Amino acid sequence: MPLYRKEHSYGEYVFDWAWAQAWAQYGQNYYPKLVNAIPFTPVPGPRLLMQSQEGIAEVVKAAAEAIENLCHKAGYSGWHMLFPQPELVELLQSDMLLRKDVQFHWHNRDYLDFDAFLADLRSSKRKQIRRERRRVAEQGVYLQRLSGQQLTGEAMEAFYHCYCETYLRRSGHSGYLNRQFFQRIAETMAEQIMLVLAWREEQVVAASLFLFDSHNLYGRYWGALDDIDCLHFEACYYQGIEFAIEAGLAQFNPGTQGEHKLVRGFEPAQTSSLHWVADRRFQPALQDFLNRETQYKEEYRDAARDCLPFRRGQ
Repeated sequence: MPLYRKEHSYGEYVFDWAWAQAWAQYGQNYYPKLVNAIPFTPVPGPRLLMQSQEGIAEVVKAAAEAIENLCHKAGYSGWHMLFPQPELVELLQSDMLLRKDVQFHWHNRDYLDFDAFLADLRSSKRKQIRRERRRVAEQGVYLQRLSGQQLTGEAMEAFYHCYCETYLRRSGHSGYLNRQFFQRIAETMAEQIMLVLAWREEQVVAASLFLFDSHNLYGRYWGALDDIDCLHFEACYYQGIEFAIEAGLAQFNPGTQGEHKLVRGFEPAQTSSLHWVADRRFQPALQDFLNRETQYKEEYRDAARDCLPFRRGQ
């Protein structure tokens, strides 16, 4: 069960800054902590490496006990399993704090093409999406999708330039992931990458990078050199939906947050994380917080469903 020793909470997408502040107010150290997750990737999946699922309950219990002993021995405030698959949640939730959140996922209902997806939407939303797509073309921008052997060094460099420029403008640094990371995934898993390049006047002005497997598309990184109206929706959502339909993928997970995804056909989905703290004096307060937060998240998910753009009966 791979773990990271962390002195902060960046790159996790499960926000526990208030927890760290609570520890500090009581003169305690929340960091370092241990995190079991895929870095910078808010995607549910396996968090325990096993050749076979036989005996998984005993293995999970033994791993959890070993990690808790390590926390006490090494002075970690606790350990956190982020975005685990449901089987692990079921095995661990009796001994750990369960936290829930909401993402927005697009589901492929055997659509033949993008127009078939639009046909499921109410007329006003269908017209809005078509208007946004036309708006991109009217500004002289056209889109190109690349995968596999098409992912040349020049294409990845163009993406990386857009990625860094966007981080610099928004946060003053060049992005968490370096050029070598993107070069390596292009070299080792190009058949699972889909890259969208946005061109204007023979120059790349924006790019978005996706990963995919046999069932799912994952929208991960985006960058732009200019502010072009509606281009983010086109490059990050509509191109992804088209690709998922063409590739026969069942689901498109575009990442965390963003109610603006609702009107574009992305439906609310629950995610989970599990948390264990070494100082049990904090347990009642955390449990109370999570009880209230869970109620809010469930109400939020239900309210989000009411905002979906689908025609009645769809």
